[in-house]
Amino acid sequence: MTEGKKTRIRVRTVNGIYVGDFLIPPMRNRVSDVLNEEQRVFINLTDVVIDDKEQAEHVSLNKNMIESITQF
Repeated sequence: MTEGKKTRIRVRTVNGIYVGDFLIPPMRNRVSDVLNEEQRVFINLTDVVIDDKEQAEHVSLNKNMIESITQF
């Protein structure tokens, strides 16, 4: 089992909108804590819905392409 806290987020990028589960690792409390880690270039989402149409098991998004994030 993976440690950490799973939360559902909506990520708006220049290419579309992704809604998926995001794992906040141990020793972090918020989505922003993970996003602000300089060594992390990508964020990973699981159980993803893309643009309210397509579904994917896993998507990796480049942080530089993110316009906004909403947590549910």
